[in-house]
Amino acid sequence: MDSLRGIESFVRSVEMGSIAAAARLLGISPAAASQNIARLERDLGVRLLQRTTRRLGLTDSGEVYFERVRHVVHELEAAATAVSALNDLPRGRLTISASVAFGRHVIAPLIPGFASLYPQLSVELVITDRAIDHIAEGIDISVRFAEQLEPSLIARRLVTVPMIICAAPDYLARSGHPQRPEDLVHHDCLLYRLATDGRLFRWTFLRDGTLYEPDIQARIISNDIDTLTTMVLAGAGIARLGAFIADDLIDKGLVVPLFGNDAAHTPFTFHACMLDRHSATPKIRAFIDYAVAALSSRWRAAD
Repeated sequence: MDSLRGIESFVRSVEMGSIAAAARLLGISPAAASQNIARLERDLGVRLLQRTTRRLGLTDSGEVYFERVRHVVHELEAAATAVSALNDLPRGRLTISASVAFGRHVIAPLIPGFASLYPQLSVELVITDRAIDHIAEGIDISVRFAEQLEPSLIARRLVTVPMIICAAPDYLARSGHPQRPEDLVHHDCLLYRLATDGRLFRWTFLRDGTLYEPDIQARIISNDIDTLTTMVLAGAGIARLGAFIADDLIDKGLVVPLFGNDAAHTPFTFHACMLDRHSATPKIRAFIDYAVAALSSRWRAAD
């Protein structure tokens, strides 16, 4: 058993680049992970890792050993997943990551109802717009929109949400009511900057089967959707908001949707992402199925 702990600590440290990161993934202290590796080295009679204050490297012996045992750790993990899947009751900790606005307005309200169904399950919700590393941060599911998808992840389409171009009534009274997307060039527009890569989020429309992007005046930019929403309500200009934020504001008369049926605003599709196919444990499947069922009554859910 001690050897298995040492092998696991060793393999995860190499894969993640540090003993501290491996310890976080394994749920142990860095000191415990380091001790596991030290015991393994003593048992083998060789040094596997070269440790410095800045980096972690493999010795020649470490390279040979890593290539031999790395698959063992993953096979054991897959075996544990397969066994636990025989008992289809979600249990343990489920860690979900979501972008700030969607996590706050959509995912967070789902958590209490979901958690009440599975008393043996604890849920952690990580809300951030920065890039997420499933392995390093112990994330089971990351909810991402199309621009955030990575080819290395397994993604299941969760829900498609309408996007709404809108402005406060006082802004429209002061600056006029644009009739077509092309009129946006004459208005103050509030744009969202993607936190992951710094790009401005594009405003795209579909008209007569053709996708196009009009010229717009980026008067104010923020990397937080709720901040942009606050400025829209203050009459600062026109914004493109997800229906999960805009619908309630429209119902209350706080903002006015623009363009009607003249142009379809391309929607926002959110995906539930997993590390690989072995990651689809009962707890992950349960949450995704729950979210799809809950959101399908509001918007177009996954096929």
